[in-house]
Amino acid sequence: MKTVSSLLDAHWYERYQRISKLNIRSSIYDVTNRCNLRCKGCFFFSSGEDKAAPEEMHMDAWESFIDREIGRGVNLAILIGGEPTLCLDRVEAFYRRLPTFCATNGLIKVPRDRFPDMMVGISLWGDQADETVLRGKDTFSISSKNYHGDPHAYYLYTITPRQIGHTERIVQKIRDVGLKIHFQLLSNDEGVDGFSWKPGEMKAIQDEMDEMLEKYPDTVISSRYYHEIITTGKMLDRSFGWNECPSVTEPLDTRKPGTKRLIHFIRWASDLKTMHRCCTSETRDCSTCKDGAAHMSWVMVNKRAHMRSRVDIQNWIEVYEMFAKLYQFIPW
Repeated sequence: MKTVSSLLDAHWYERYQRISKLNIRSSIYDVTNRCNLRCKGCFFFSSGEDKAAPEEMHMDAWESFIDREIGRGVNLAILIGGEPTLCLDRVEAFYRRLPTFCATNGLIKVPRDRFPDMMVGISLWGDQADETVLRGKDTFSISSKNYHGDPHAYYLYTITPRQIGHTERIVQKIRDVGLKIHFQLLSNDEGVDGFSWKPGEMKAIQDEMDEMLEKYPDTVISSRYYHEIITTGKMLDRSFGWNECPSVTEPLDTRKPGTKRLIHFIRWASDLKTMHRCCTSETRDCSTCKDGAAHMSWVMVNKRAHMRSRVDIQNWIEVYEMFAKLYQFIPW
């Protein structure tokens, strides 16, 4: 019988043991329905999730809710929105209680005297031209000043088809402001003209991401296996989609037969009562979803499937390490 220890040498087995003890249990929280941007293709607004529930305005309700979440076993709070930095008192309620990750557009600086080591993921949708089209402004010029050299921040670079052949200059800009970068791909939920993926482009951007990882290993937090999965939608002999996605809210998950999934995962609306279907959009066709975290989680919950060979289990370890670094469970 194949076991992890029989497949790996001492170096890789040590890496496996470091992550096998983490036992990450995450859920996602809409901190607010409001945002200081309106990005074309943002799943939150394009699917009407901003209107799904009214915001809970009382801090005692937030604090009690977070305590219940901890009791439910959550040990990683992923804060999204809207824009979480518009409601720093709510962010702080999470941060003071459990490991917390804050996704932000970077226009408002998280005060480090108040949140000294909270991991911040800064969204970036391309170069200045693409950001202006999709987001209405060049956010990098602001966010890079806010987070220059911050050891607890990185850029989440959502690559569009128009970025093929141009990702290196983005990676270099981020390296030059002393930050890390992680890749994912635009799903183009609102069908913006010129931003949908065409045949052949996925292979081109996979190769480009691989090249960036090889050339800038101290800046790019990623893995070749992850690039393969988000561009092909394939893991081993399986295809990503509704029947495979692990990031479906547990009480709303009626799939039969059940699939490998994140334990006790829920995506909560800002009323602290309403639950969203999954980690992204209520209306997105799962077969078109390119969400990076969903695909990482897909790999992570399928360890046993990757125990068929040494290379497969090493790929699994690299993806798990990447996730753990991005959410600050292990150091860069």
